[in-house]
Amino acid sequence: MPGVKRRLPPIIQGLAAAAFAAALPLLIVTSTVRWIAGDAAYYRHGFRAFDAADRTGLPLAELDRAGQEIIDYFENDADSLRIVVTVNGAEEPLFGEREVAHMRDVKALMRALFRVNEAALVVVLGYIALAVLWSGERSIRGLAKLALAGLGAGAAAVGVIAVFAVTGFDQAWTTFHEIAFRNDLWRLDPDTDRLIQMFPEPFWQQTTYLAGALIGIQAAVIAAAAGLYLLRTRRAGNEAASVG
Repeated sequence: MPGVKRRLPPIIQGLAAAAFAAALPLLIVTSTVRWIAGDAAYYRHGFRAFDAADRTGLPLAELDRAGQEIIDYFENDADSLRIVVTVNGAEEPLFGEREVAHMRDVKALMRALFRVNEAALVVVLGYIALAVLWSGERSIRGLAKLALAGLGAGAAAVGVIAVFAVTGFDQAWTTFHEIAFRNDLWRLDPDTDRLIQMFPEPFWQQTTYLAGALIGIQAAVIAAAAGLYLLRTRRAGNEAASVG
């Protein structure tokens, strides 16, 4: 009949809603990690806060340039990270072959994270556009409830990881590497390998806590907005019912 909207089968609606609920916390987490990984200012802060110049024997200007080249490497199509620095007037590679091979693995991991981030963004925006704005199959109240459900599930998962990180960061960091990488190239020597001298474990511990705080703030803002909307619209509905 003209004017009657076609609705998707309930199972498709359910799968789409579940995809949105899963994608929302994924979007928050991956966006945060992607922002930190691409922030040259944060790298510069880390080099200064954790004495990278003393550890590597390189001037901060060279380290800052190297940090930017690492960021560029995550985004470009280069297979290997080749950075040349000047030491005592002579040029030499910043990283050894083992470090270069490990950074190739890191790049693969980061590129996968970027794709997950982009897919999560498409799912979140696509669901809002199609299910809420276009077809009206999901009300804004329904969207708010779904967002709270997704954030709740995401908070549970992140909370478990946070407990491990806070109670024993060394072991949690080692476990992450053992899961994320299929080799032991990440086991570097802080006395000789500049990669770990530039990015020592305390840097990653600070970064983990920073990412956790940023993720928590974003989730809290979205949850507060959804909860406030549900509360206000419920009150409005109750008032309208009492008047009627």
